[in-house]
Amino acid sequence: MISAIRDFAKLFLNETKNKKILVLGHFDTDGITSTAIFSKTLKRLERQFTTRILKQLTDKEINSISKEEAVVFIDLGSGSIEKLSKLKNTIFIIDHHEISINNLNKNIHILNPQLLKEKFELCSAELSYLISKEISEDNKDLAYLSVLGMVGDTMEKDINKIRNQIIKDAEVKVKKGILIYPSTRPLDKALEFSSRPFIPSITGNRENILELLKEAGIEKTGKSFKALIDLTDYEMKNLVTALMLRMSSKEASEYIGNLFLVKFFNKIEDARELSAIINACGRMDFPSTALLLCLGNSKARKKAERIYVHYRQNIISGLRYIENNGNIEGREYVIINAKNNVKDTIIGTLASILSFSSVYKKGKIIIAMAYNEDKIKVSARMVGRNKNSSRNLKKFLESIITTLGSRGEFGGHKHAAGCTINIEDEEKFIDLVKRNLEFELIKV
Repeated sequence: MISAIRDFAKLFLNETKNKKILVLGHFDTDGITSTAIFSKTLKRLERQFTTRILKQLTDKEINSISKEEAVVFIDLGSGSIEKLSKLKNTIFIIDHHEISINNLNKNIHILNPQLLKEKFELCSAELSYLISKEISEDNKDLAYLSVLGMVGDTMEKDINKIRNQIIKDAEVKVKKGILIYPSTRPLDKALEFSSRPFIPSITGNRENILELLKEAGIEKTGKSFKALIDLTDYEMKNLVTALMLRMSSKEASEYIGNLFLVKFFNKIEDARELSAIINACGRMDFPSTALLLCLGNSKARKKAERIYVHYRQNIISGLRYIENNGNIEGREYVIINAKNNVKDTIIGTLASILSFSSVYKKGKIIIAMAYNEDKIKVSARMVGRNKNSSRNLKKFLESIITTLGSRGEFGGHKHAAGCTINIEDEEKFIDLVKRNLEFELIKV
């Protein structure tokens, strides 16, 4: 891995010398923090560059690329190799999503852990940081951005040796506790807006939260409750016990881990909250605000916090909509068709929240859908992310898209994937999902 990063960084510096550079990043936390790392790196190199944050890499976006530019795709591109092969530009792809390559043009250079013999699960922000650090040790001060990307992609439980070094570079303060964010804000507020974990009867329910805290023996200090990071070991233990009574012990144990506290705007903050704020801006159609926030713009910070409040309201209302409206549920799957009732940019977030909750049994497939004009955004998640499962959601969606004869976009991983279909294919898509998953169950 380190050798591949060294070679990629050297090649990038050589191939982009005296060229205009276009950086295209995905609109989630990982993509935006990656783009911020690359932007700061290129600025320090005094290279001429522009950036764009994309919801998805469409044909329109690909066709709009100037022939004069060297292009860097970050956290996207792995699912579009065939289309990108038609471009004559010098192309660099920094990504970690599943990828298949038949014939690769000489002008396309890829850094993706999926292609290496030495397997390391690293997100795009971590890869971007390692490239940046390889270019110059002075870029070690960007390590905190890769930690935000890593937390945003929920990879913080798998601390391999490379990730551990990145955490050290970032000078992150680590504290063990319940993984509820923001851990730096009053506990009652953190519980009220807790979406990962989504706690049945607690998330969004003020009355039950106060009952929970009373049961745990946690009282107000002055006018407000303590923050999670300020709890004593005794109080933390009582809180864990109270939460276990509302979730399975196994599920509750999955939400005990490391809280990552990073220095941001000269203040110690919860990496999960910062990650969520960045993600919120992208999902609410303000990716440029998120990028400016990562680049240290104080005005962007204030705007991002306002967007985050609105986003959390959307998440809570979206979860309530799903809870109160009928879904198509089989033994091994649930299809949530939110239509126009949930923004297409947050349907994936809602699917992820539910996949980490106790609402559905482990191993169940969640297929969540939301309208986007004449298209439908589809997000697929596996509840509990069972590593031993033979199912691959990216390949599953790819097979459905192929059967539809659609040119829809698709991509992702084994346990989390997404695609876009035409709205006229809605019923046919649902029918294909049901038939395929039901047939798979019979076959087993």
